[in-house]
Amino acid sequence: MRDLTPGPLDPDSFAPFGQVLAFDPANALAVNDGWALRSNLAARLEPAGAGVPTLAVFRARCHRLPAAIGFLECHPHSSQAFLPMAPQRFLIVVAPESKAGGPDLAQARAFLGAAGQGVNYRRGVWHAPITAIDADTDFLMLIWEHGMADDTIVHRLAHPIHVRPLQTSGPAVEETLHDA
Repeated sequence: MRDLTPGPLDPDSFAPFGQVLAFDPANALAVNDGWALRSNLAARLEPAGAGVPTLAVFRARCHRLPAAIGFLECHPHSSQAFLPMAPQRFLIVVAPESKAGGPDLAQARAFLGAAGQGVNYRRGVWHAPITAIDADTDFLMLIWEHGMADDTIVHRLAHPIHVRPLQTSGPAVEETLHDA
C-alpha cells in the first residue's frame, strides 16, 4: 500500500498535473458597470479532435479520511475541469504517466482543494475520482468526449493508495509517498 498526505492545492505544486481554477483579485477587471469583477482563468482546455464538449454535474459523495484509492483514471483525448458548486473542501489525487504507460505511482501526489478553488487536469493525467471530504458536493465538470470507450481509461491498482487523515494543527503538511 502507498501512503499520501494531502498538501495544499496551489498553482505551483499542481502545475505538472494541470491548473488550479480560482478567482485572482490581482488580475480582476470591473465589468457590468462595476456590478462584478472578472478574473480570467489560466486553464488550458485541451479538447479532443472530433469530440464535443460535455458539461455535467458530478455529485461527489463524502468520503472521510483516511481513504483507500483502488483505481486511477485518465482522459487521453481531453483535459477535464472540476469546479465545486458549494464552498466545500475536496481531495485531489494525481499521478503522471509512467514510461511504460499507466500511472507513475512513485510520483503520485495528493492535494486538498479549498472553497473558491477548482482544478483542470491536463490531458492524460492519471487521477482518482474527485472526492468530497466534508459533505456530499456537486461539481461542475467540463470534458470533450467522442463517445468511445477510450474517452476514459481506468487503471486498477494492485495495492491501493492510502490517503492519510488531514493534519488538524501546525503548519501545512506537504504530501509524501512511500511504500508501507
